[in-house]
Amino acid sequence: MPSRPVVIAFDGSPAALRALQEAAELLAPRPGLVVVVWEAGVAYDYATIPSTGLDLPPAQFDLRSAAKLDEAVYSNALELARKGAGIATSLGMPAEAMAVADELTVGETLVQVARDVDAATLVVGRHGHSALREALLGSTMKHLLHNTPCPLLVGRHAENNT
Repeated sequence: MPSRPVVIAFDGSPAALRALQEAAELLAPRPGLVVVVWEAGVAYDYATIPSTGLDLPPAQFDLRSAAKLDEAVYSNALELARKGAGIATSLGMPAEAMAVADELTVGETLVQVARDVDAATLVVGRHGHSALREALLGSTMKHLLHNTPCPLLVGRHAENNT
């Protein structure tokens, strides 16, 4: 059995689920690594929002509460990754789960994971954003197309049945 894993980006969306299913159909029994990227430190960011630029006194910041919230976000991300890995395994692709903190952007984080595990391919879902939204928000997909160190498999849009 081939040993280099298929890295599957998973966020629980219909597009990600479809990409995972297509990857299992095409690439099983190669092993999978289902990756959920989560935003670390978001609780700390929210704690400072009310005072930013509003001439208000600094927000009361409870480190323990922020740390608990961060831990809960990580736990949810790991649980989602485990769910995706379970689905992949049920489809014939033995898979492990990984929750990874988003250091810079989702695209950069996925590229780094693919490099770190010497991925055979990186699988992502296609969300079908409008051209205007894509231009305004930037593109994870563009980053992946230009920087992924392995072949990139993009699943069909979740609503596309053909």
